Amino acid sequence: MDVDVKAKQLFEKIKKMEKGEKLDLSSDEDLSIAVMNLISIEEHLFFSAGKTGKTKYYDLLNNVREVRKQLLKKLIKDYEGENWCISKHLLAASMRLMEVGTKAQTKGEKKEAYDFFKKAYDLYNLFWALNFGVFKKEDLRSIDMDEKEKPIATNNLFGKLSQVIGKVLNCCRE
Repeated sequence: MDVDVKAKQLFEKIKKMEKGEKLDLSSDEDLSIAVMNLISIEEHLFFSAGKTGKTKYYDLLNNVREVRKQLLKKLIKDYEGENWCISKHLLAASMRLMEVGTKAQTKGEKKEAYDFFKKAYDLYNLFWALNFGVFKKEDLRSIDMDEKEKPIATNNLFGKLSQVIGKVLNCCRE
């Protein structure tokens, strides 16, 4: 199916969800950032165990993992296929790209940093689109594989989807 047709179908689903009032996900957005940080803590505990040879870090990792799983269950309602793992990896990749972007910005590499930030934001919005039921993992397979070679921008499906999801979400509403 053509990417533009697929994008149009996805946007129609989003508009149906948005009718009436915008979605207020401020608590869920905060929770998603907490989950991102827990994933990062798991990674650091893994590397600390490897570097020091101390297994206590693996034990801590397991404890943090259990907390992360409990919190992720509050965000992911659909366990079909591999939605759980896809969601976890979208959050993890988004967090890592934010960190890489911040480091690039610190080095004065603003253009590269902004590209990393854009990719992080698009992946974060993709997490929400997946968990709003806007599309399923099968929809990801139908996207033209050439798209993965291009930087994420508003001229491809992910970029367009990210723009729409970004408008639907409002983390500042109390």
